[in-house]
Amino acid sequence: MSALRAPETALGAPETHAPSAATTRETWATRGGSRLVGAAAGTGAMICVGGSVAVSGVLAGAPVFTAEAIRYAMACLILLALARLTGRRLVLPRGQEWLWLAGIAVTGLVLFNLALVAGSRHAEPAVLGVAVACVPSLLAVIGPLLEGSRPHPALVTAALVVTCGAALVTGVGRTNAIGVAWAAVVFACEAAFTLLAIPVLRRHGPWGVSVHATWLAAVIFAAIGVVHEGPAAAACLGHQDWLAVAYLAVAVTAVAFVLWYSSVGRLGAGRAGLLAGVAPVAAAATGVLLGGPAPRPLVWAGLAVVAAGLALGLRH
Repeated sequence: MSALRAPETALGAPETHAPSAATTRETWATRGGSRLVGAAAGTGAMICVGGSVAVSGVLAGAPVFTAEAIRYAMACLILLALARLTGRRLVLPRGQEWLWLAGIAVTGLVLFNLALVAGSRHAEPAVLGVAVACVPSLLAVIGPLLEGSRPHPALVTAALVVTCGAALVTGVGRTNAIGVAWAAVVFACEAAFTLLAIPVLRRHGPWGVSVHATWLAAVIFAAIGVVHEGPAAAACLGHQDWLAVAYLAVAVTAVAFVLWYSSVGRLGAGRAGLLAGVAPVAAAATGVLLGGPAPRPLVWAGLAVVAAGLALGLRH
């Protein structure tokens, strides 16, 4: 008995049916809606991060390692509670996933914060800010490769534009060779926070990646804090320190992490990376709202360049 075959056309090819116009419009509408949600999530995450500049300064004289341990522990507990309330399923890592998640915690959270502290002793904040501003360019190249595609020239161009704009907003400060080295570490760690999440984001989702990264970081920071600051260092935190830690735990960690990884999942690392240019813009706006001076003309120019880069990259 001969095998069943699909009906063939006159050319001998199996008959296929093209999607209807309504189906095509629905597909594009779904994709457009997903990208819009992803862009909004990424923008919200970067506003949280940029707006935290003034709050972070409160902890300048506090036991920083202990404060960071408390911050990430609080964020993890908040995420666990919200995941339970919203019925989100969290799964335990398996196999190599432990390495990816531990890499996020070690590089993107622990080493990143250590590099900021050490780098600030040898470089002005603007130098470290420029290092972070360079991250979109790296994500636009490496992100698509890790996701199984090729970098898009227009996206890479847009990332370079956003990087230049963010650098104008941040400014260029003074530093020495050690400061440049720490700035390079900040740059690599900031990129790793996104890139190392790509292999585990599909199975764990934004909530799972955020939960596992935060509890791992809390454990590491707690160990460092006990060794360098003593087991009773938390008693040295004042009321303002606790308020700052709580804000960082809620807005800059629990909320911002979920929003950012949601953006990466919907837009891809390359396109989501463009939204990192929103952070220095939010920082500049926060400074003005808190009574700081109005932005200089160079900063306004940087804001315009960032907006142009975002428009170029997000429309493709």
